[in-house]
Amino acid sequence: MRAITIPQPGGPEALIWAEVPDPEPGPDEVIVDVRASGVNRADLLQRQGNYPPPPGASAYPGLECSGVITEVGADVAGWAVGQQVCALLAGGGYAERVAVPAGQLLPVPACDPVDAGALPEVACTVWSNLVRVGRLGAGDTLLVHGGGSGIGTFAIQLGAALGATVLTTARAAKHSRLRELGASHTIDYQEQDFVEEVRRATDGRGVDVVLDIMGASYLERNVSALATGGRLVVIGMQGGRKAELDLGALLTKRASVAATALRSRPLAEKAEIVQGVRDEVWPLIEAGTVRPIVDRRLPMTEAAEAHRLVESNDHFGKVLLTLG
Repeated sequence: MRAITIPQPGGPEALIWAEVPDPEPGPDEVIVDVRASGVNRADLLQRQGNYPPPPGASAYPGLECSGVITEVGADVAGWAVGQQVCALLAGGGYAERVAVPAGQLLPVPACDPVDAGALPEVACTVWSNLVRVGRLGAGDTLLVHGGGSGIGTFAIQLGAALGATVLTTARAAKHSRLRELGASHTIDYQEQDFVEEVRRATDGRGVDVVLDIMGASYLERNVSALATGGRLVVIGMQGGRKAELDLGALLTKRASVAATALRSRPLAEKAEIVQGVRDEVWPLIEAGTVRPIVDRRLPMTEAAEAHRLVESNDHFGKVLLTLG
């Protein structure tokens, strides 16, 4: 088969479409012929040499895909050759075929089967962090950073579907589309202080949950934006790894800070998250309440261009790499 390989870490030009060995399914795995794979920030970090795949995972980038099952391992039940699926991956989505643990498979919901490749990573990341970690519920107020990203566009929809009031930061050009997805308040992070905007929007109360992709550079301001009892959930470090945390501010608000990653979790934990998404998020997609937001599709051979686009932050939603 062919796959996007990374012979040497570097810029987008480091991504090479090459012949590689075919994957072999383990007893608890299936082989999926890939139709599309979503481009995620983690893929960019892996390309740069800053986010190696966990032990035992495919060396190729790609944390989610959609496609068709073509082989089934001996111990797999409930899945069959020919089924259209999408899948959460530890790697390997940028390829013609990928081996997937059966517990990380999802049926294609009520959406375009290709666009389903934009769902597994964002759905699992957003649901596990907003619902399981952030305990977001009806009547809460949520602040989503990077609202125009794949994570952001999904988090806004899910937050609104759960009955939360959603605030988001993004470039001004994306604000009207974010409001269409369910954001009640949009904040231009290039021109506005999001802490002041949060206070204005909440009459000084602050937000119950912050979903943060920035990390260090936003830590102090995120804590300032929290309401009493608020939860800050950090899922990215685009703004750096290290910052000073004022524990006094945290104690005064009886607030909490959590940081999570999905890729490195044990298979059993991933399977549990995938099942939670199937039970609680897939019905929202079937009802049309939540949908995949795809900026554009590019051929898998144009992976370098896809990475340049995501690095530019000019996209809205997910960028998909497609085959066939």
